[in-house]
Amino acid sequence: MLYIVATPIGNIKDITLRALEVLKEVDLILCEDTRETGKLLNYYKIKKPLLSYYKEIEKKRVGKVIELLKEGKKIALVCDRGTPGISDPAYILLNEAYKNNIKVIPIPGPSALTAAMSISGFPLKKVYFLGFLPKKENQKRKVFSEFKEKNETFIFFESVHRIEKTINLLNEIMPENEVCICRELTKLFEEIIRGKVKEVFEIFKKEKKKGEFVIIIKGEKNGY
Repeated sequence: MLYIVATPIGNIKDITLRALEVLKEVDLILCEDTRETGKLLNYYKIKKPLLSYYKEIEKKRVGKVIELLKEGKKIALVCDRGTPGISDPAYILLNEAYKNNIKVIPIPGPSALTAAMSISGFPLKKVYFLGFLPKKENQKRKVFSEFKEKNETFIFFESVHRIEKTINLLNEIMPENEVCICRELTKLFEEIIRGKVKEVFEIFKKEKKKGEFVIIIKGEKNGY
């Protein structure tokens, strides 16, 4: 069996009882960073073998993992934070598992995406999730220009290294749109910034913001 296990996005107590039970019973845990997952397991006094499984080595490692599953091993896949498969490694392994008739079991729980959506206050009947945007400014500009013409809410992740340039670009392209920026969700310095893009732009001009960000932008003509 292959378990897809959601783990905390920040607050270490945000984990389900079922997730803890699964992590205790599996034979092996696949994780992006063994150090990060090790902290979680140590906190809950769980001792299990860990195997690195991140984007750069996913293709190399998937064969070995499938062989272990075919031998009858129970394996859990986790990412550093949140739910695997949402902008984190899982796609290749899942497809190979299905091809080999291996049972896949989701263990739902924390996700920065759904946490941010739940407190945005924006219409969510139809949304576009873009994951992490392209790093190059011209490509990012193209994405924003395209979505400026849409009415639906759109959501993406952004890193601390690119947040300022992203806010500047948003202010240039869609200053009147409403935006909800969620920073460091569930962590000690959690912050929710909400308003028009041009208002949020002024906040970021005055103060440098650090951490991980989820950005939700309401379509210009999206009513409630």
